Amino acid sequence: MTPAEAPEAARLHALAFPTAEAWGPDAIRLMLEMPGAFGVLRPGAGFILARVAADEAEILTLAVVPEARRQGLGGALLAEAMAGAVARGAGAMFLEVSDRNAAARALYAAAGFAEVGRRKRYYGDGADALVLRRGLEPGSRA
Repeated sequence: MTPAEAPEAARLHALAFPTAEAWGPDAIRLMLEMPGAFGVLRPGAGFILARVAADEAEILTLAVVPEARRQGLGGALLAEAMAGAVARGAGAMFLEVSDRNAAARALYAAAGFAEVGRRKRYYGDGADALVLRRGLEPGSRA
């Protein structure tokens, strides 16, 4: 994914998240321009943004439009981001997810992520952010 694709990513983000949480093209472009940042875009369906710093990776956002959900796209994007992180030298990946987002929590649990922390009332709706981690070594889980 390139910074030039930020408008399409922003359009998808707006479809996948509540209006108050949607990221605009400038925010996505700036994230892609950060050192270690990378993304995978599936036009019309979804995308993932991640970054690697030292030997750790972080999922910045994962967006799948409602019409493309429950078809394996989220898992495929997550797998591509993990592979990209490994290729960039990461040994672990972290992310934050709302404790109220059951579908996302199930996706991450199926991919081997485990809770390692909690940020109380992190989101605008008062939900806690669960901090999840997964090792990226072959055969690794949380």
